[in-house]
Amino acid sequence: MDAASGRISRCPSNRRWCSLWFPWSSCSPGAGRARGGGRSARCSLQRCWRQASASRSPKSASNGCGHRCWSGRSTAPRCTAGSSRSSPRRGGGQRFTLRVVALGDLAVAARPARVRVSLTRATPEVAAGTAVHLRATLMPPSEPALPGDYDFGRQAWFAGIGAVGYSLSAPVVDANAGDPPLDLRLWAWVQRLRQGIGARIAAALPGERGAIATALITGERGGISEATNEAFRDSGILHILSISGFHMAIMAGSVFFIVRLGLACFPAIALRYPIKKWAAAAALIAALAYLMISGAAFATVRSTIMIGIMFLAVLLDRPALALRNVVLAATLILIAFPESLFDVGFQMSFAAVLALVAVYEALRQRDLWASLMEGGAGRLAVFFAGIVLSTLIASAAVAPFAAYHFHKSQQFAVIANLIALPVCNLLVMPAALAALVAMPFGLEAYPLWVMGWGIDAMVWTARRVAELPGAVLPVPAMPTLAFLLMVAGGLWLMLWQTRWRFAGVALIAGGVALAPTLPAPDILIGSDGELVAVRGEGGVLSAIGARSANFELERWLEHDGSPGAVEEAAKARAFTCDGIGCRSRVKGLDVAVARHPAAFAEDCRRAAILVSPLVSPRGCATPKTVVDFFAARREGTHALYIGADGSIRVETVARTRGTRPWSMPARRGAPAGFDPEGRRTAGLQ
Repeated sequence: MDAASGRISRCPSNRRWCSLWFPWSSCSPGAGRARGGGRSARCSLQRCWRQASASRSPKSASNGCGHRCWSGRSTAPRCTAGSSRSSPRRGGGQRFTLRVVALGDLAVAARPARVRVSLTRATPEVAAGTAVHLRATLMPPSEPALPGDYDFGRQAWFAGIGAVGYSLSAPVVDANAGDPPLDLRLWAWVQRLRQGIGARIAAALPGERGAIATALITGERGGISEATNEAFRDSGILHILSISGFHMAIMAGSVFFIVRLGLACFPAIALRYPIKKWAAAAALIAALAYLMISGAAFATVRSTIMIGIMFLAVLLDRPALALRNVVLAATLILIAFPESLFDVGFQMSFAAVLALVAVYEALRQRDLWASLMEGGAGRLAVFFAGIVLSTLIASAAVAPFAAYHFHKSQQFAVIANLIALPVCNLLVMPAALAALVAMPFGLEAYPLWVMGWGIDAMVWTARRVAELPGAVLPVPAMPTLAFLLMVAGGLWLMLWQTRWRFAGVALIAGGVALAPTLPAPDILIGSDGELVAVRGEGGVLSAIGARSANFELERWLEHDGSPGAVEEAAKARAFTCDGIGCRSRVKGLDVAVARHPAAFAEDCRRAAILVSPLVSPRGCATPKTVVDFFAARREGTHALYIGADGSIRVETVARTRGTRPWSMPARRGAPAGFDPEGRRTAGLQ
């Protein structure tokens, strides 16, 4: 990447790329080596501030960098250059988010502001706010696995993360770095507080019970096993493990109830002062404190804004639960964080809240509701009926989003929520609040034991429901138009107050009817040209080269509505292979996969579609479509659609992403010896 022009350079070296968004791996055309600290694709991050942050470990990396960093907040396995935090990783070790202070000899404008690095083992001596030297292997945040899929690079860009990677060596503390920046010192203090709370929880509740309690109080989920996460996900109660508006409402609502009840016990105060407003102010302060303790994750910030507006309405003598408040909260969040509009958490959160508020507003206008709320027995019946009704409403509201983004539907979520939500509402979260209050006095063990009993009940529920036959139903990818019709119909149904609202049902029905109409790609080619999948008999995918790209193949199968079929797809039943390549036939067209230069002579003459992880010869003009080394690396994953007339439509990740700050340009200047399409100007040597 040229620092002056901002363009990215790539250098072929032993047919491998060295590229980053940053100029530390600068190359000159035809040089054949990256220059960065004197090593190909290597460089040295001079100093970084360490902060605490959550992130996924990269599966592969291409560039190494040693950094000196300030460590901002720490939570466990996670490490980045710049000011960041540290958090525990499920596979062991740590992951840091670092604020880069120096990176080799790069200028400030040429280096990433923050990077995220995983360590194979924990380094407790590196506290939040510590300046460290670190050598790490870095790469750009990952691209989508196929056109239109989830884009981690976009999320990383808005989070301010310029690179992700790993380090096999422990960071070296820089004792002469001086004090970190003020904002980092403040975050370091918060992170040390969170770590202290986590340690106290682990002492009282060892094992996974303590890890779940830590997740519900501090937001750190790294200690929860993947099996438990999968059980909560498949049973439809994963939202319980992630701090959101649900948890914020229980915590702040509990404070509101306790403070108001306590003040009401003193008639001299209750009859003279607005104790409801006092309780709302106390609950608002509690929500801000919980936001800080939970790590101020983006979803928690959204929830705090929403809860804050509700309690502000109480302070202004306005109804707290009203559609206008939900819309106002969404508007404020979109003004502050416009990128939230395309965030699945924002979409699902507000869909559920909007549906719940709309339904209960309509119910409160009915005479039957008022009669049911009279008497203790009626209130108790309404409470349990409300749990069932709320689960049904929220599940229906988020179902289109779960199908569109995650390609699955939890069939027994109502059962799991019916059992787990009362436990969480009445036992787990109140005990968590009591533990936080008791912690300064050293008495947190007693409420944490109670919390542990509730956690055991939730884990049991998640596992039993997830084990039921048909608990998870795969959903193939749907057209965006179908998704938008369902969303528009839901909004119409919830926002209108008259009978006109039922016109939204027609829009929802139209979206459901269009959902199965998305054409499935006939051929998929991975970003390195090694993984190739074709649609065989029965419309199922058959793949070769899956050993080195299981994650990519998993995403393709999820998009196809066939998760868990990786082993079957990897048997490559639709291919016929020999020592130099493979062949298949899709919709009457010959598909050739050349694994060796010796295969090009025949494949270029006979195949309609040629795929190769190598560089194809310049004279290979017979195939209608050629996807070789340069095409795969330039455009990312390719999806090919074959028409009834034999025409071929090609979609790629690069073209779908477009030119964005977080995307690699779809077209680049070719290195010396290659034409603009990445073909050699001379024959293969």
